[in-house]
Amino acid sequence: MTSITKVVRARRAVLPEGEAAVSIAIAGETIAAIGAYDEPYDCTDVTVLADDEVLLPGLIDAHVHVNEPGRTEWEGFASVTKAAAAGGITTLVDMPLNSKPATTSVANLELKREVAKDQLMMDVGFWGGAIPGNVDDLEPLWNEGVFGFKCFLGDSGLEEYPYLNQEELRAAMVEIATFGGLLIAHAEDAGTLDQAPHTNGRDFMAFMRSHPASAEDAAIATVIEAVRETGCRTHILHLASASALPLIKAAKAEGLPITVETCPHYLTFDAEEVPDGATQFKCCPPLRDHANRMELWRGLADGTIDFIASDHSPSTADLKSLDTGDFGTAWGGISSVQLGLPAVWTQARQLGHSLSDVVRWMGSNPADVVGIAGKGRLAIGARADLAIVAPDDEFIVDKEALFHKNKVSPYDGRTLTGVVRATWLAGEPIDLEGRRRGRELVRGRDLVQA
Repeated sequence: MTSITKVVRARRAVLPEGEAAVSIAIAGETIAAIGAYDEPYDCTDVTVLADDEVLLPGLIDAHVHVNEPGRTEWEGFASVTKAAAAGGITTLVDMPLNSKPATTSVANLELKREVAKDQLMMDVGFWGGAIPGNVDDLEPLWNEGVFGFKCFLGDSGLEEYPYLNQEELRAAMVEIATFGGLLIAHAEDAGTLDQAPHTNGRDFMAFMRSHPASAEDAAIATVIEAVRETGCRTHILHLASASALPLIKAAKAEGLPITVETCPHYLTFDAEEVPDGATQFKCCPPLRDHANRMELWRGLADGTIDFIASDHSPSTADLKSLDTGDFGTAWGGISSVQLGLPAVWTQARQLGHSLSDVVRWMGSNPADVVGIAGKGRLAIGARADLAIVAPDDEFIVDKEALFHKNKVSPYDGRTLTGVVRATWLAGEPIDLEGRRRGRELVRGRDLVQA
């Protein structure tokens, strides 16, 4: 008989079938049983949630730039996993670029693994990279356990990570389809970006026009056509342009294997509210207007957008050009891995969405799309990764109190709703100052399907 090691009782817990009062019985690292709130168990280690707290599964952030090795001063495994754990996240997947070298070969993946071990506050998996000339590296990377392959269709901002042209994109997708892999695409079309007005200076609207929605729409149309030709499973990263939603909706209705994510910042900020010179708001694709933001929320609600990921993409403060406010020179990336849950919940509750919706967008759906079995849901057989949240508590973001390495955030001073009071990994509370118990996640290994 399974030996119960811990019990967690919650008046409100978000299960796959909705909210309920339950007791979660944990055996070692796994949820062994889910019973009524007062279900008796032969166990004395019992945690009872306060009446204002809700039990969620530990969340999954499938889009995080850790940047280590090579640009560790931008972000590192120790700091980013601490920040994510403080935000209710128990699993993240690291992007293949911004570190040096990029994760475009097995040898480079091994360097990532070596530097990450013993630094992880939570479980971390890796994406591989698809760049010109590395088609032969893709299957070996897949066999080593990466969760898929990131490509760009326009300038990545990094010389060592060039984008794929249409011929190279199709070649990569043909290869990835042969072994059932997953391509993930930064969808901004190089040709459209080249024709857009280039800009420097403090004018945010001018920067937004330099990365028009049409660049996203064109790239997504290219990707959809390539999916239709190759059958390659493909995921669109950080969707900002709501005008692409009809294309994506039609592709899904056609049965094409395509999924989409958006980010907390696209669901939170309106371009109209960004002050000139406020380069902490710069990201690519850029923030867009209020009407566009509302359309993204509708895309989430109807399932056109599958999940939410942070695209946590920090740099050092000086590279954000905070002193000059020049959007032309500032690094494009927003740091938000610690704030994703409250940022999304603050807006979601105002629009009538439930915590169950948020857990689906930030837990079970990313787990299913990325292929992380046994995570992102409270279910028997799942890993006992938990987040305890006070959903009605408010707080004012203080960037100095965030745990990620560089204290730059567009959320600084903003009031958010939803305080993460504790995060558990594999049946034990995470001590943010304590032992690092996280491990590397290898696709297809270790975890069981809940």
